[in-house]
Amino acid sequence: MRVTVLNGVNLDVVGRRNPEVYGGLNIRELESRIFEWAMELELNVTCRQTNSEGEYVDWCHEALDWADGVVVNPGAWTHYSYAIRDALELFEVPIVEVHLSNIDQREDWRSKSVISDLAAKRVIGKGPEGYREALAYLAKNE
Repeated sequence: MRVTVLNGVNLDVVGRRNPEVYGGLNIRELESRIFEWAMELELNVTCRQTNSEGEYVDWCHEALDWADGVVVNPGAWTHYSYAIRDALELFEVPIVEVHLSNIDQREDWRSKSVISDLAAKRVIGKGPEGYREALAYLAKNE
């Protein structure tokens, strides 16, 4: 099973930004764990991170041709980017929405996700382990 993990805005500085909220791992460490978990689950995973909304949309479009599952953490775009929502809506494979922090228990504006209804599963507030749960879900439901 081929899975793409698409991380969005500000996740490149996650190890430096509010470690008590997002965990202490930087993006490279997070991706290393994702690759380890994927190997355990016999998944072929690619990880990408960008601070460019257009690039994120382009990556969604590219993955339409090959991905069997998608893990998305668009960061703040989760709450307002209809461009990303429209790109994700094209997928006919399972999408898992992941957030390191519990967005439902933070500021009011963070509790709205414009992509939640597209997700086969949501994993929020579990830190880096949320990615493991997302990958396990996709492996089990392939």
